[in-house]
Amino acid sequence: MAAPYRLLVTILTPLMRLLIIVPTERAAWSIAALAPVALVIAATAPGAWIIAPILGGVLLALVVLDGLLSGRNAGWAIQAPPDVEVGQPAALAVSATFLGGRQRNVSAALACDPRLASGGRVTIALTPERDAPGWRGETTVTPTRRGTAPVTEAWLRWEGPLGLGARQVSYPLEQAVRIWPDLSPVRSKDLQTFLRNTQTGLIARRIRGEGTQFEALSEYEAGMDRRRIDWKASARHTRLYARENESERNNQIVFAFDCGQAMCEPVDGLPRIDRAVSAALTCAYVALKGGDKCALFGFARRPQLMTPFITESRAFHRLQSAAAGLDYEAAEPNFTLALATLTAKLKRRSLVVVFSDFTDPTSAELMVESMGRLANKHLVLFVTIADAEVEALIAAPPADIATLARAVTADTLAQQRKLVLQRLKRMGIDVIEAPWAKIGPQLIDRYFLIKNSEAIG
Repeated sequence: MAAPYRLLVTILTPLMRLLIIVPTERAAWSIAALAPVALVIAATAPGAWIIAPILGGVLLALVVLDGLLSGRNAGWAIQAPPDVEVGQPAALAVSATFLGGRQRNVSAALACDPRLASGGRVTIALTPERDAPGWRGETTVTPTRRGTAPVTEAWLRWEGPLGLGARQVSYPLEQAVRIWPDLSPVRSKDLQTFLRNTQTGLIARRIRGEGTQFEALSEYEAGMDRRRIDWKASARHTRLYARENESERNNQIVFAFDCGQAMCEPVDGLPRIDRAVSAALTCAYVALKGGDKCALFGFARRPQLMTPFITESRAFHRLQSAAAGLDYEAAEPNFTLALATLTAKLKRRSLVVVFSDFTDPTSAELMVESMGRLANKHLVLFVTIADAEVEALIAAPPADIATLARAVTADTLAQQRKLVLQRLKRMGIDVIEAPWAKIGPQLIDRYFLIKNSEAIG
């Protein structure tokens, strides 16, 4: 009974492969449904065994016929953006046209880098276009890491009118999607409105106010800072006069990134280093608008990059390109080598903003010592992202022993973290610890506070 069936399959399988026709899920279920029929025939009428292979052959013939009736692919195209930003949704579209036949359940699949889509695969369902012949489908992907994500291969599959046979073709691709740092905070309406309304860096004249460079004398009025009184000039004129200084500009600001293991851990779906890069670039844009100079420094086991100081906001793209090159390393950072290298490269006192994280006081010991040496020559601001998972474990109600144990352990880690941050503060290092969504605004506020206090130069 099985010999003719096997012979039919042996003959039709190469033919189906030649025609690039594959059975669908409906065909598989239909073949499975024939098995009980064959058993019933064998049990009740053994002499009619030929009916089972005939039914199987008819089904296979229908699969081939359905695949032939589905037509053939006449062409297709993939619309993928060449540049996207990490954490921001991006649209991918696939369009296809066919010659003859009737198609149903048209779908496409793309093989890409895992940083562009989870699992390195994107599946898109196509629908008929309304105003043009052909099929089109779109989907949205959200990149999870910076870098270049190649799209290497694509598959197109469509079924025939009966849903039994499908045709499938594959095409090699040489497309690539560049994933840049997230600059959505720079483009935000709040920041742009602030920069339009502020005077710093937008008006080509000297700005009187906070600063160190003498600009002029003005008569003292109630409410002015008494430390600004010029006593010698007041004695000469027998009236109180106050000094007006020019706003401090041309400060050097270095954004230093720890690219080690702790900063590669995700927070709300993105690595901490990407959250830090977004906040740093936002602050750098504001600083460039204010007339200061900015540079980026990245390190892990060894220094990765050190950009030259950028002096104009028109060159901000150079900082963005450099930040895109910061690599992820699953290794402990070497703070001693990195900060010593940075100190040797800086020829004048600068504001150094260090983005890093730590898990326990032991792993933070070398970091604290190295930052203490850096703080002897420069003004240091340490920025770390608050761990929302630890805070959630601490706040969880003690419903059982396991939850209580996790809460106690999380609270111990939080207390150890506070001890490290207190050590940094006692060394004269300013510290920002906040959720990732508030890091950027707090960093900008602290930058203006430091700038107006004349503490950099």
